[in-house]
Amino acid sequence: MNTDIQPSQDRDASATSSSTSSTKDTNITNNVKAYYGSVLDTNEDLKTSACCPSEAPPPHIQALLNNIHPAVQEKFYGCGSPLPVAAEGCTILDLGCGSGRDVYLLSQLVGEQGEVIGIDMTEEQLTVARDHIDWHTEKFGYESPNVRFKQGYIEDLTSIGIKDDSVDIIISNCVINLSANKEAVFKEIFRVLKPGGELFFSDVFADRRIPEKLQLNPTLLGECLGGALYLGDFQRLMERVGLSDSRIISQRELSIDDPDIKAMAGMITFYSVTVRAFKLNLDESRENFAQVARYLGTIPECPEGFILDADLQFATEEPVPICSNTAMMLSKTRLAKHFKVHGDCAIHYGAFDPSPKPETDINLEQPSTGCC
Repeated sequence: MNTDIQPSQDRDASATSSSTSSTKDTNITNNVKAYYGSVLDTNEDLKTSACCPSEAPPPHIQALLNNIHPAVQEKFYGCGSPLPVAAEGCTILDLGCGSGRDVYLLSQLVGEQGEVIGIDMTEEQLTVARDHIDWHTEKFGYESPNVRFKQGYIEDLTSIGIKDDSVDIIISNCVINLSANKEAVFKEIFRVLKPGGELFFSDVFADRRIPEKLQLNPTLLGECLGGALYLGDFQRLMERVGLSDSRIISQRELSIDDPDIKAMAGMITFYSVTVRAFKLNLDESRENFAQVARYLGTIPECPEGFILDADLQFATEEPVPICSNTAMMLSKTRLAKHFKVHGDCAIHYGAFDPSPKPETDINLEQPSTGCC
């Protein structure tokens, strides 16, 4: 008797679980829409600094910011500056573009021959972005706009016409935490990136998993805290979708000053983190093949050096030992013309040790085992 009943019970339980999950996702999406469409008028209305950059932008970005309309800037809600260099001529997708501040910054970085597509689900924000297309096109001295804005969901880029393998770079600035289905977001990112394309984004992360009751709190959600990913879960998620070996570029702890929000958050520590990952066939671990890379100093914004991640910086023309994953990031992406990578994967020397090595003479054409 039990064997006849159990499958039906399982189906009923599965259906109930699916329905509950769907309801939760819908509630989260609607709360986020309301917060950014109605509750917030400008970034002055935020209760925390989670959705605000804490540091001044670099000089070349500040110069570009001076060209952005004030009405666009005052509705900007971002926690970092995920603005890639060496982007001229690229097609860039901004997930959760809001009023379009970063889109208009990227418009200047890619140049008139590049293209920037902004995606957002909030009509009120997109109205501001679209109303200023002509203003910015004239301000930048372009003959025609190189930006487009689409209303849609970052979990489903197919429905708004973003094709497979069509985008050079994807950015997002404090938005993925607002998604109710983050795995769907990263699967879509992997789908639409070209081989060798880059995900470069800033977001809020947590040092532990957020309790469900906090995930559903409208204020915590809107302030980019309720949906913050636990860093450990994020790394596992990236592996699952095919974006192995993501790199942290910068990380800062967030200060929660609002007493009510601080009380709700309890012992959870939140961080603003900027991450990059490439659509490449990388190893899950970093391996040593005695490879070395030199940065040529040819990126205009970075004449003296290039930062790949928080632990790996290249001074111009200085040879640096690298793992095989890094070698691919520097030789199989748009960065390739700015680097010289020496060595191949013919001989494996074990796991890569990223700790600094004592200074030594390095033969760049035939690197010794001591290089890595």
